[in-house]
Amino acid sequence: METPAAAAPARSLFPSFLLLACGTLVAALLGAAHRLGLFYQLLHKVDKASVRHGGENVAAVLRAHGVRFIFTLVGGHISPLLVACEKLGIRVVDTRHEVTAVFAADAMARLSGTVGVAAVTAGPGLTNTVTAVKNAQMAQSPILLLGGAASTLLQNRGALQAVDQLSLFRPLCKFCASVRRVRDIVPTLRAAMAAAQSGTPGPVFVELPIDVLYPYFMVQKEMVPAKPPKGLVGRVVSWYLENYLANLFAGAWEPQPEGPLPLDIPQASPQQVQRCVEILSRAKRPLMVLGSQALLTPTSADKLRAAVETLGVPCFLGGMARGLLGRNHPLHIRENRSAALKKADVIVLAGTVCDFRLSYGRVLSHSSKIIIVNRNREEMLLNSDIFWKPQEAVQGDVGSFVLKLVEGLQGQTWAPDWVEELREADRQKEQTFREKAAMPVAQHLNPVQVLQLVEETLPDNSILVVDGGDFVGTAAHLVQPRGPLRWLDPVGTIHQDVWCLFGDGAFGYSLIEFDTFVRHKIPVMALVGNDAGWTQISREQVPSLGSNVACGLAYTDYHKAAMGLGARGLLLSRENEDQVVKVLHDAQQQCRDGHPVVVNILIGRTDFRDGSIAV
Repeated sequence: METPAAAAPARSLFPSFLLLACGTLVAALLGAAHRLGLFYQLLHKVDKASVRHGGENVAAVLRAHGVRFIFTLVGGHISPLLVACEKLGIRVVDTRHEVTAVFAADAMARLSGTVGVAAVTAGPGLTNTVTAVKNAQMAQSPILLLGGAASTLLQNRGALQAVDQLSLFRPLCKFCASVRRVRDIVPTLRAAMAAAQSGTPGPVFVELPIDVLYPYFMVQKEMVPAKPPKGLVGRVVSWYLENYLANLFAGAWEPQPEGPLPLDIPQASPQQVQRCVEILSRAKRPLMVLGSQALLTPTSADKLRAAVETLGVPCFLGGMARGLLGRNHPLHIRENRSAALKKADVIVLAGTVCDFRLSYGRVLSHSSKIIIVNRNREEMLLNSDIFWKPQEAVQGDVGSFVLKLVEGLQGQTWAPDWVEELREADRQKEQTFREKAAMPVAQHLNPVQVLQLVEETLPDNSILVVDGGDFVGTAAHLVQPRGPLRWLDPVGTIHQDVWCLFGDGAFGYSLIEFDTFVRHKIPVMALVGNDAGWTQISREQVPSLGSNVACGLAYTDYHKAAMGLGARGLLLSRENEDQVVKVLHDAQQQCRDGHPVVVNILIGRTDFRDGSIAV
């Protein structure tokens, strides 16, 4: 039998347990109320009569960030934001494939120094962009990809075109977010725009579900039953849907800051700069390799060019740095880079990484002192544990570093015989190409000769867009960009004189976009080096494996296909080989009259490894 003394502690514990249970219940209820947005709705109203929509918030943020163009392939998921952009004066350029929209945004970012923007619809619309987004990531190009999505309420329930888009883009993008309420559009986009440009620039992705973009009354019609349901369960479900809708739009139109957030751009420390100044001041054969990062904001191309000229160090230019010094500048060395790197005693890798383009660092001499500067530490030290070691590794903005380096080396000069030695190698290579241009071919045109004539014809204000294998590889040696930010790798730009150099294989991907150029009155001129094959692959495949399978194409009438899309088309072949310059001038004039033009150039196949030209 329980004694009174034993029962007393049990009775004293009961109120504690009761209090704990009540506290837990209250906390659970408060948490549920918070998740349902009930507290937020007490302070922020829902304007049920408003016809405004979330697309207007998207457009307002883009305009506040100076965005002038948005590239797209239309879809119902994203229609509100496209309409809103048009109303605010942002030009909407609709392409024929989503991948082209992102390539175009990439080009806009590289040329303008701002964030390029593309918007595509949900599901397959987004999956179609993966190649271009990966390209922007590798090129460190700041782009914002806006993707439609199924309604927030229907995600993971089998809705139309519903896939796990965030998981797909997280490996490709610096920043990924899905907007869950209309009021979150503005802060999410501001954070995304800042992330795209901070640190090492790159692509960002923001998912915009359909119910955060359309007006209240349209979402209400789709979400809430028109007739009040009967029964307890029906009423509970109806209340949940109405509350969900209210939380979706609560505070949607309250004023918020829309402009840019501060950017985080790494800078070299004064101590690092001083050590690099001391290393370079003792050099006898210095060499600089400038990559795309050198052209990132905040340093302008004009300031960077002046700094490189003042420094007086011979340099190789790659990526977006091509054309930095203009045409035929005495400090710009174009050929025999591997040999030059082996001879240099101090090498400055400014925005260039030791990947396949530098043979993973194997082309660098172990006796050279190497200074490398890059915003991205991982890229900066790529393969340094195997083939090369930096004397100084500087994580910081490349353009700013070069300006500080020049400031610390004021009055420093180097012996002119080093530059002359490098330029002599360039002259020998140029002579080799002149000899190749004079070689006869059995059929069609000599591509080296054609490209030499292109180089002579190219206007000074042109932007070059290149995509292909053999033909473009040859053009990289022969056709010089006329200034900085005038050489783009995959297609996608819309202003100034644009000359596109395509291989015939690569042109198959972009042909349909001449419909886009015609509709938007974009005067692009495409030169298609048509050798009827994937020749760059065939050259290796046939000798090593004995078969040309899947490498053959036809001498297709690409100029006629372009004409079918409303563009102008011209043919260059053996029959009019004495009129190459005239045809190029005619094409250029038609472009200046506002017409996109395709020049189909029938060429022989080339092999520059042994100097031969074959059919």
